[in-house]
Amino acid sequence: MPAFDIVSEVDLHIFTNAVDQAGRVIETRFDFKGVDARFERDGLTVTMFAEAEFQLQQMEDLLRSALIKVKIDPLAMEIGDLKGAGKQVKKLVTMQSGLTSDVARKIIKLIKDRKLKVQSQMQDEQVRVTGKKRDDLQDVMAILRAEELDQPLQFTNFRD
Repeated sequence: MPAFDIVSEVDLHIFTNAVDQAGRVIETRFDFKGVDARFERDGLTVTMFAEAEFQLQQMEDLLRSALIKVKIDPLAMEIGDLKGAGKQVKKLVTMQSGLTSDVARKIIKLIKDRKLKVQSQMQDEQVRVTGKKRDDLQDVMAILRAEELDQPLQFTNFRD
């Protein structure tokens, strides 16, 4: 019976490369010369340090463009609040990995509302969709690609 999984994952290696690339751009930009601005990555979390709030905004834009270049959807970014300490400010950016239960329920509801001949079930941080016909599964993928959800989706483990 054909099946596939709906997940929301960020590849750590590609993410590391994107953060490093954004850091190299910061080092070479004229408006950041002599400024203590940097990215510090820990797992799927990045802490941005700068001397002013507008610099953090520029760094956030640079990180977003670096993620787009390596084909990581910026919807996965969860940006924290601005924190100031002395003459330095910082902001925490966390990448969402795994479907939240709200998004998983929304996906299952979307599939059921279309009344396709498929079954969907939540498993940990993913949704498994099974059906008798491959075309029905591809219709589900098309529906989910067209929807505006709060998280980027990937379709994995497609079995015929």
